[in-house]
Amino acid sequence: MSKPIEHIAVMRLSAMGDVAMTVPVLRAFNEKYPTVKITVISTPFFQPLFNELPNVTFLSFDKKGKHKGFLGLFRLFLELRKGKIDAFADLHNVMRSKVIRGLFALSGKKVAFTDKARKEKKEVTRAVNKIFRPLPTVFERHANVFSALGFPIEFSNPTFPEKSKLSSEILSVVGEKNEKWIGIAPFAQHDSKVYPLDLMEKVIDQLAENPNHKILLFGGGKKEIETIEMLSKSHNNVISVAGKLKFNQEIHLISNLDVMLSMDSGNGHIAAILGVKTLTLWGATHPYLGFSPFNQPEENSLVSDRNLYPNLPTSIYGNKKVNGYEDAMRTILPERVVEKVNFNLLKSAI
Repeated sequence: MSKPIEHIAVMRLSAMGDVAMTVPVLRAFNEKYPTVKITVISTPFFQPLFNELPNVTFLSFDKKGKHKGFLGLFRLFLELRKGKIDAFADLHNVMRSKVIRGLFALSGKKVAFTDKARKEKKEVTRAVNKIFRPLPTVFERHANVFSALGFPIEFSNPTFPEKSKLSSEILSVVGEKNEKWIGIAPFAQHDSKVYPLDLMEKVIDQLAENPNHKILLFGGGKKEIETIEMLSKSHNNVISVAGKLKFNQEIHLISNLDVMLSMDSGNGHIAAILGVKTLTLWGATHPYLGFSPFNQPEENSLVSDRNLYPNLPTSIYGNKKVNGYEDAMRTILPERVVEKVNFNLLKSAI
């Protein structure tokens, strides 16, 4: 009789949003199987995402140092084996994770991996013979991995962590919470996923007209920070937090928002996994590809007009530009965005 699985290694690298999307899956696992240990292997910067999960240990993946190349991956495998890993959940399914997965399989351990559904995603994004239909979410695909290891989980009644207590350092940037806090993350990794700046300014102007609103702008990188600083100067109740807080402090702040407005990007996913009502704007990509934020209603995803731009979505990740589609997001009117934000503020007050 095989030994019961008591310790699972879970690997997910890549972008912030991709890593954040593993959190509600692990939270659901944790709640159903509290005696099974989890070791998460990911990029060191993302460790704060997992701090609230009990029974989860974080192992930093050092891609430029000790875990570089095949020898580095073998070193990682040996490191994990010392931790008495019984099974390996590959939530990335790329060459690096496949090597680790293969080594665990050869050593007789149970392994499973996320089906990325590349063929189905191409069917949704291609221009010719497009098959426009909703695909299973990333959360469902990750849950299938744990099912294959013998641990079925589901998300029908998810729980979320308590709102974080804000430190004096965070409060020195944003002030005490005496208004409705609206987070806005106006950027994404690729331009085809970014709402036009002039329209975003209109959204901010309209939301800032209400003195009971405080708008907090999120972002990173020199160019983004400069733009966000410029956006914050037009109103007293608009504050840039970009570049002013550490990542773990941003997570604490986001947990206290009433609503987050984001592109198809990482900040939206962080807000959603913390139980914040999250509104997302979609350009070249689309929620049907399975990447919409966790536990958000379909109406919280505002998509560009497919009657005017019938080839949408044109890309899985937004990294593919299509001529003539540069203005697709202009079909999402600022008034509609503001209306949706205000509607979610009302819901958050109930």
